[in-house]
Amino acid sequence: MKDDAAVEKYDVKKHHRELYAPSGKDFSRVDVPEQQFLAIDGHGDPNTAPSYRQAIEALYPVAYTLKFDSKSAGRDFVLAPLEGLWWAEDNTVFTARDKDAWSWKMMISLPEWITSQLLERAVSKVSSKKDLSAVRSLRLLTLTEGPAVQILHIGSYDDEGPTLERLHHEYLPANGLDFNGHHHEIYLSDARRTPTAKLKTVLRQPVKLVQTR
Repeated sequence: MKDDAAVEKYDVKKHHRELYAPSGKDFSRVDVPEQQFLAIDGHGDPNTAPSYRQAIEALYPVAYTLKFDSKSAGRDFVLAPLEGLWWAEDNTVFTARDKDAWSWKMMISLPEWITSQLLERAVSKVSSKKDLSAVRSLRLLTLTEGPAVQILHIGSYDDEGPTLERLHHEYLPANGLDFNGHHHEIYLSDARRTPTAKLKTVLRQPVKLVQTR
């Protein structure tokens, strides 16, 4: 007989529903609290850069190992969607889709009880089974974005440009806001199984009020 008092499986999409289920019609404002991520950094076109493929190949096995180890210890969680921070010296490369100029940080949200010791153990387990060049570059990252503007984009990643143009050149100036962090994307759909036209991606931009005299 199962214990009715068992702790419910942690799901960040439910715990922070407002961060993972924005409207696709209008920009909305959110206050993003501190979150912990499994993260890895890189640079270049995600479609062609070997470092991007290697990063993803390392992220998922370690994230799943952390999940299974945590479940065995009595605290289970739903594996969170892939997220990415994107930046460049010139923000126009995003609307122009000049992907070779992009720097990125790929991430998977983790519960706060996952520690560096648990990560080290998970990395060792994965490394003993698979030869993944990027696995030792994984780290725990604590991120607090604070005030942000976001919207749900449906469709191809390459069709994000007009929405970002509207955000950067219309919504932010009209509301006295400016950039305060890297462009953030949350990939709610599995691109391997979802038709391109139905891909769901949260587009988020941390913001701050423009200083006026």
